[in-house]
Amino acid sequence: MNDIVSKAAAVFFTSMVPVAELRGGIPLGAGLGLPAYISYLAAVVGNMLPVPFIILFIRRFFIWLGSRNMRFQALVERLETRAHLKGRLVRKYRHLGLIVLVAIPLPGTGAWTGALVASLLDIKLADALLDIVTGVLIAGLIVLLVSYGVVGMFWP
Repeated sequence: MNDIVSKAAAVFFTSMVPVAELRGGIPLGAGLGLPAYISYLAAVVGNMLPVPFIILFIRRFFIWLGSRNMRFQALVERLETRAHLKGRLVRKYRHLGLIVLVAIPLPGTGAWTGALVASLLDIKLADALLDIVTGVLIAGLIVLLVSYGVVGMFWP
């Protein structure tokens, strides 16, 4: 039991990390031999945990970071520019756009990007959370099917 808990914790914490998110967490769970449902659950919860904090505090953090020195200011400007470019999809299609942005399990998409875009576009927290969790659930299923395969998911 402790072995399963420690492996699930590894999936959980990996899924919290930007860029890796559940795209890294679920394959890690598969590699560690976790059942698919445990990997999925740990990855989704881990991926979603930082989202409300990102939506609520990222703009303040960017202002604080940008005021520290010019290098950080340049980094903040690049991140904001990328988020605004990704935000075009969200501005055009609103909720569906945010879900799709999060659901596509490719680099530059995911819960962190979706939360940043939602924050910069002033999307209400409750609406953004619903859209992002929907996208995370879809992305998790896609990554789960790729990582475990359909047969391996139901018959470990």
